[in-house]
Amino acid sequence: MIKSHAKLNYKNDYLLVRSDDVKMIHLSEINTIIIDSTQVSLTSYLLCELIKRKIKVIFCDEKRNPSSELVPYYGNFHTSKNIEEQIHWNTDFARLVWTQIIRQKIENQANLLEKLEYDTSEKLREYITELKYFDETNREGHAAKVYFNSLFGKGFSRDDVNNINAALNYGYAILLSSFNKEIVSNGYLTQLGIKHTNEYNAFNLSCDLMEPFRVIVDEFVYQNMELEVTPELKMQLVDLLNKKVCYCGKEYFLTNAIQMYVKKVFETLRKVNLENLALYVFQ
Repeated sequence: MIKSHAKLNYKNDYLLVRSDDVKMIHLSEINTIIIDSTQVSLTSYLLCELIKRKIKVIFCDEKRNPSSELVPYYGNFHTSKNIEEQIHWNTDFARLVWTQIIRQKIENQANLLEKLEYDTSEKLREYITELKYFDETNREGHAAKVYFNSLFGKGFSRDDVNNINAALNYGYAILLSSFNKEIVSNGYLTQLGIKHTNEYNAFNLSCDLMEPFRVIVDEFVYQNMELEVTPELKMQLVDLLNKKVCYCGKEYFLTNAIQMYVKKVFETLRKVNLENLALYVFQ
């Protein structure tokens, strides 16, 4: 994270950060760069090298909130073929896959509530049994209300302007960026979603796929809800990408788990076979 006035450039496989002093970081050690200040300048050569190495770059606005990111035109040799495939996904099956994803999201929310010893976990499990194809009865929305009111109080709303929502939004933005990176790397378009189809949202598909992983941010914010959203807290939210999680019976860094999960989803959609789907189960 670059938090103050600095100039970033490239030299011999290293990122050079020039501010009061000069720091050198080998590009192989970097997964994501967050430009947290509007007083940072970057060379175009550096940006080209970051794109080549699939290093995610997130830009923040004057309020230090994520506002945009660097996305390559071509993330995969088979991009054109995969986009054609994406456009012609079996709609009924894609919606079934999304239903399974949202089922896992609600189950993960219930798992967190149970972990924190909230009885409302049972209400969420009830919603899971009521979930219909493509969530026609909006069980996800009902579950979200019970879930967030349990974690942050009955008066809490995701529309409120407060530290809790600021932390959640920041964490979700970091998570979303990681999904954007993997989707593009696999040669698909983030704009073409399954449930999310907002014409103004460039990351519809990412929003669809990331749902079961939101609980990781939720747990962290719950544990730190009394803290202000400082640069230090933001760094901890970014560092969630390095958190060890259990996926498919093995322990991985979150970024690696997301990478494998996204591949599994695309394999499932390509083969039209739910047996290939492996969802993230929060523990």
